[in-house]
Amino acid sequence: MAGHSKFKNIMHRKGRQDAARSKLFSRLSKEITVAVKTGGGPDPDMNPRLRLAVQNAKGQSMPKDNIERAINKGSGAGGDDYQEMRYEGYGPGGVAIIVEALTDNLNRSASNIRAAFSKNGGSLGETGSVSFMFDRVGEIVYKPDAGDADTVMEAAIEAGAEDVESGEDGHTITCAFEDIGAVSTTLADKLGEAESVNVIWKPQNLTPIDEDRAQTLFKLLDALDEDDDVQNVYSNEDISEEVMERLSA
Repeated sequence: MAGHSKFKNIMHRKGRQDAARSKLFSRLSKEITVAVKTGGGPDPDMNPRLRLAVQNAKGQSMPKDNIERAINKGSGAGGDDYQEMRYEGYGPGGVAIIVEALTDNLNRSASNIRAAFSKNGGSLGETGSVSFMFDRVGEIVYKPDAGDADTVMEAAIEAGAEDVESGEDGHTITCAFEDIGAVSTTLADKLGEAESVNVIWKPQNLTPIDEDRAQTLFKLLDALDEDDDVQNVYSNEDISEEVMERLSA
């Protein structure tokens, strides 16, 4: 099982995003509501998408009342009618970017995302213009206290996962897209509740960029992260440790 997955820069941005708890809870609530409406009802045992959404909300310490409110909102008649959209494009230095959105206004969403790209050295392309450079996989994240690297590796192998990366920030386990339900359930029995369980876009190859382009790229990624319609952002930049340290200072 190879340990070559590289999500350092994604996790760097995720850490900053998670600091805004209200925004994070809003995105988690929206995912729960949509999961109820589109995934098969309000019972997590009968609705795999809802089960993952609730698991993620609990992993981020979202209050139980918030979770129940989001489920009830999805169960009720009327309310916001969110549509799932995927936007693809290129950032500074040819970095490939995928943006996933849940929106109740397609024109607003497209306009805002296009503006974020154009104002920060990027260009929005057609659907499919960069996704062929990514693989759709399951990603299961555990906090460091789930166990040491060997324990998590052994549990992941037994669960049928494909890759594990362990570090001081925790453990990131990847699996085939179609196996995410079975793998996450088996891991939960062995390691407890995961911090997050998501289907993600994992880059097949990384694009090296210098400090100037990295600085502009992070402005673009921050602009996308701050948009209320945006749920997830994935990119394939490769930035050296030295540059990352200077940009994070």
